[in-house]
Amino acid sequence: MNRLQTLIFLLLSCSLSFTAFAKPPNIILVMTDDQGYAPVGAHGHPWIRTPHMDDMYQKSIRFDRFYMGSTCAPSRAGIMTGNHAIRNGVTHTILERERLNLKATTLPQVLKKAGYTSGVFGKWHLGDEDPYQPENRGFDEVFIHGAGGIGQKYKGSCADVPGNKYFDTVFKHNDKFVKSKGYCTDTLFLATLGWIQKVKEEQQPFFAYLSTNAPHSPFIAPPEYQQYFENLGFDPKPAGFYGMIEHVDENLGRMFEKLEEWDLMEDTIVIFTSDNGMTRGGCGLTGFDGRPQIELGKDKEGKPMMSYNAEMSGLKGTVHEGGVRAPFFVRWDGKFKEGRTIDTIASCLDILPTFAELAGIDLPGELKIEGRSLVPLMFEENPKWEDRYLFEHVTRWGLNENPDDYKWQKFSVRNQRYRLVENELFDMQKDPSQNRDIAADHPEIVNEMKDAYEAFWDEVRPLMINDGVPLSETHPFHEHYHKQNDSTGIPDWVPPTL
Repeated sequence: MNRLQTLIFLLLSCSLSFTAFAKPPNIILVMTDDQGYAPVGAHGHPWIRTPHMDDMYQKSIRFDRFYMGSTCAPSRAGIMTGNHAIRNGVTHTILERERLNLKATTLPQVLKKAGYTSGVFGKWHLGDEDPYQPENRGFDEVFIHGAGGIGQKYKGSCADVPGNKYFDTVFKHNDKFVKSKGYCTDTLFLATLGWIQKVKEEQQPFFAYLSTNAPHSPFIAPPEYQQYFENLGFDPKPAGFYGMIEHVDENLGRMFEKLEEWDLMEDTIVIFTSDNGMTRGGCGLTGFDGRPQIELGKDKEGKPMMSYNAEMSGLKGTVHEGGVRAPFFVRWDGKFKEGRTIDTIASCLDILPTFAELAGIDLPGELKIEGRSLVPLMFEENPKWEDRYLFEHVTRWGLNENPDDYKWQKFSVRNQRYRLVENELFDMQKDPSQNRDIAADHPEIVNEMKDAYEAFWDEVRPLMINDGVPLSETHPFHEHYHKQNDSTGIPDWVPPTL
């Protein structure tokens, strides 16, 4: 498409379908784990070094009020289905409640209707048992670890390869385990790029879902990144957390270099996001509210390096703004106007319908998608856009506890202006830091939001199919790993030559 054709397309985008393209765009979704909104230089962070995230910010459409779930698996369920996680049985990150309903239609299954080939790299976290694995949910290429983090193990089926580490990590590559060399983030970016290099010349578009383990706990960065922050006085955990983010940034820069070298940027949409709010363990804060600033270290000039949460209340594991807000940069060279910030609230539920419209796919009504396509916001200056409610619940009640006992705890309702958190109401336009509860001043708004939430809960409550199920007595990743190791061994992964 030349410049004149692109201009005509943008002018007529209100009426044109994306089938106007010779072929649907490639899509790359990069999502970090537990980073959240704040640790990005372009978001005002005073000292973190993220030049490639910042450059992407400048060249992208930025959805500045973009919301994930409050923890890992629920966000991923929302991305994969376009529906709130609890509608698909995902009410925790462990205890079999991380498993995505087998009846759900997933994002790669939808994209197959437009001929996409799809690959997932890194963290899956929607079920470690075979039927729940990504190769059985629409993905053609799989390069993942198990559980919610490398080396994790919990009661039930949720567990990664036994004893797995961030260095020389064992990954499941399609139907067998392989052992990589070096640091896990480097491996995941390299595996993603190797697959893109292989499929980019095929006569079909691709979807690459790169979901890094970093900067999830345990907070261990490559030595030079870890040592940089420890030399500035940081404790090991925050040194690892911030070092992991800066290392992801370096890999993001390498990825863009390759995409440009391969002349893919005008045919490829690249998205950068994170799966929930910033984690408290790594960022250096001890409480869940995310507000108190503390000194983490001193820069080379001796100035204090303070914690930063973009003046938000809440961290991962809460339904306050800081617990669920994430970066969402959407870059498509030559198609999207660079440097636009969109303040309209958006959600992980919107990813599936957005990708579907970009690919020229009509979603069948029986899917009952709760999310909305963001395409009108991307291409139109003042699109018609009706306000809506987005619902959040931390879930994570205990094993064999009744979810109804937690119905009115740790929930939130958000529309464009207000956030209701349990019995507190905040005007997010006038008071984005949630300093003043105005519930007593606006009881009618509180009641409307509570009524909407109650209707939502009553509708999805019967769909929490994983609550109360027996826990698996085995760990599938352990079983498969030991079986392969005993029979053929664990071969070294052969990295691609880019």
